[in-house]
Order: sequence, then C-alpha cells, then structure tokens
Amino acid sequence: MNSKTGKVMVIGGGIAGLTAAWELSRQNINVELVEKSCFLGGHSIGFTCKATDTCKQCGACSVEEMLANVVNEPLINVHLRTEVCGLEKKDGFSVSLAKSAVEEVAPQGVLKGFSHHNSPLYVVADGAADAPEGAVSIDTLGSEGAVDVDAVVVATGYTPFDPNLKGTYGYDKWDNVITGLDLENIIRENGSLVRPSDGEKPKRIAFIQCVGSRDERLGNLWCSEVCCPYAMRMAGVAKNADPEAEISMFYIDIQNSGKEFPVFYEKIKEEIRFVRTIPVDIYPLEGDSLELRHMAEDEGAPSSEQFDLVVLSVGIMPGMDTAKISEILNIPVNQDGFLDAVPGDSGVFVAGTAGGPGSIAATIAGAGNVALATMNYLGGSK
Repeated sequence: MNSKTGKVMVIGGGIAGLTAAWELSRQNINVELVEKSCFLGGHSIGFTCKATDTCKQCGACSVEEMLANVVNEPLINVHLRTEVCGLEKKDGFSVSLAKSAVEEVAPQGVLKGFSHHNSPLYVVADGAADAPEGAVSIDTLGSEGAVDVDAVVVATGYTPFDPNLKGTYGYDKWDNVITGLDLENIIRENGSLVRPSDGEKPKRIAFIQCVGSRDERLGNLWCSEVCCPYAMRMAGVAKNADPEAEISMFYIDIQNSGKEFPVFYEKIKEEIRFVRTIPVDIYPLEGDSLELRHMAEDEGAPSSEQFDLVVLSVGIMPGMDTAKISEILNIPVNQDGFLDAVPGDSGVFVAGTAGGPGSIAATIAGAGNVALATMNYLGGSK
C-alpha cells in the first residue's frame, strides 16, 4: 500500500501518541487519534517547566509544542472521551469504539485542560452554571461505532504508582506528604512552592526516591528510570525559588539519564543533600511538620529527621488499560506487566510508556521510530 493513502489509528493521546500521530500526518497519512479522557496530553502535559538559570531538558515545552501541532493538523481526527472495545482483522483492521465512562462531570461542574492548547479547553455537564466561553458539554464528546484503518499504534501510557500502597508514608493522611505530580500542581496553582497545610514556604524539604519502584515486597522490581532526574530538577526549582531552603534526597542509587545528566548531577550535588537510604516511615509533628525515620547512612543505626514537606517520587506502573488492550489487540505483556513488542508485520505497534518506563525525550524519540516502522509497513505488502 502506498503510504500516501493509508490510515492509522493511534490509541492514546499522551506524548507518545501525539508524536506518532504528528509524524504520520507529516507523510500525508490520515490518523484517527483516540483518547479516553476529555483532553489530550496525558500525564506529561501537567508538568511545569523546570528551567532556572538554564533549560533543564525536562521536556515539558516539547509536550506543549506537540499538542499544538496535533490540534491544528487537519489530517488528524481526534476522538476524545473514546476507548477501543474491539478489533477485527480484515484486509486491514476494523476497530470498534465506544464512549469512555471516565471524567464524568458533576452537576454544575467544569473540567479544564492543563494546557491552553487543549481543544476544547473546558468540558462541562449539561446545565452547568456560568460555563466558560467555548466550553463543550461532556455529552457531545465520544465516538461510537467501527473505524477501518490499515495499522494501529498503541500508546496507552502508564499509571503512576499509588502511594497509598506504601502506608507507612502517610500519603492522604498527612497534608504535607505529596507526590511529584502534586508538587507540579501546587506550583502551577500558586505560582510558587508552598505547603498544602498552611500555604507557607517549606524550609526543609525531603524527596524520597523509588516509591513503588525497585520494591521486592511489592513485586515491582524495575527501575522507573525518570524519577532521579525528575526529582533533581524539581529540587533545583525549589532551591532556586528559596536559596535558604534545606533539601535532602533519599535514594537507593542514582540512575544516569541522558547525555547532559552527569554535568547536571555534579551541579545539583552542590545545592542539595543526598542520603543513600530509603526512609521507613513518616509521622506527623506539631506545626504540620513531619518526622521521617530511616537508617543512618554511615552508622546503620535508626535515625530520624524533621521536615516541613516530603515529596514522594512515585514510579511508573503499567497503564490501567494494559490488560484490556492486551486482550483486545492480542499483544502479550512482559514480566513487569507492560505491553511487549509485537512482530513488525502484524500491523500493530507499541509506542511510549505502554511498553515500559521512559523519559519524555526517550518517549518522543521512540514514538518517532514507531511512526517510521508504521510507514514502512504501510508501504509494503501485507
């Protein structure tokens, strides 16, 4: 089949799906982009820029740019609040779509996309009072029926580890124990880093690495790869905002990520304290402070420290739809529960963190390679 006449379905509207869809459209390939939520962008569109004096290569701006590209591309047909519920292999593929049940809007409620590039930016329930200009009803979103395509790219992403499964850390119990994504939201909403409990600037901040990753008791033996550089960038943002803040990072070991990482690591070590141990538990203290207990790095004896804010670097888990997608599309899963690679002549391709942990930069590069493999498939005999 000539690549100029093919049609591809991309399942998932995060950075991998956006990249694959965009690269395919650059080759005059029509794309049906399916996203089960009301907005494109996935987890990464919620990330804030980590630049301080220079760019920290966090990738947040790349996600914004790719989202803008996709929503303005006429060859990409976006299906929001839509999920895949069946697939039949014919000459190509007949993919059955249904409206997704997620993100129901409460009466009088409004959902807002993280990025101004989201289209629509606002989704509301029918009858919502004072709906923002340009808002659309959630009932108008969603596609149903079968769509015929020539290839399928699966980019269903990941699920952040649920920190409640580490009960000794007190997430959802103590206000000032938060995740990295919570920290992103706090900075976006307040314009600076403040404590959830009282809106004050924290003076002593702890980052705990590998929450949900490399944990034998949970059966999660893999490294999430992105947590170390991500937490260091966030720590750098906090230190830049308040040079007097004391920041400690508790870790197993530091994972190298990207060619610029060694230089960045050496610089950040001058600004924050690294402690090679993983805390055991966290207890509340007066004044909304927190007592963090761990084994002292040097003595190997029990120790404790007091912090104003604790940030949990939660790991990358298989996407919540992985098992369903695996069954529908007949894609195996690997030993860690992520989607496995499939033969290149099958017409089905896996992109991004649906297949395992990866950074934004690595995900963009990988999705570009998947788009190329898809083009090659469309250009050959099936």
